[in-house]
Amino acid sequence: MSTTSSTPIPVTGSFQLVEAFVGRLDGAPVGERRRWSDEFKAQAVTAALEPGINVSALARRLGISPPQLFGWRRAFLNKQSQGCPTTSPEPLVELVVGEVTIRVG
Repeated sequence: MSTTSSTPIPVTGSFQLVEAFVGRLDGAPVGERRRWSDEFKAQAVTAALEPGINVSALARRLGISPPQLFGWRRAFLNKQSQGCPTTSPEPLVELVVGEVTIRVG
């Protein structure tokens, strides 16, 4: 039995399942994804890393969503932390016994 919104549902005292599909309507505009240049991202991240800056307010001024700017900033900081080689700390104590050197951090 096929029902539409104009077909009354018979009252039988039982439940009837209605299945709904959510999707884009035909003819609805399909938006292009905005693409930001690497230069714009670098300038935005540089401004976001300034001390005392409100990142959400900066994002709104730039016309982007705050989560987008937070994501760019996080990616930049992750890239910076991965690019820095980890150096071993300088030894605090160095003991030389014969030909053996013992360094204690």
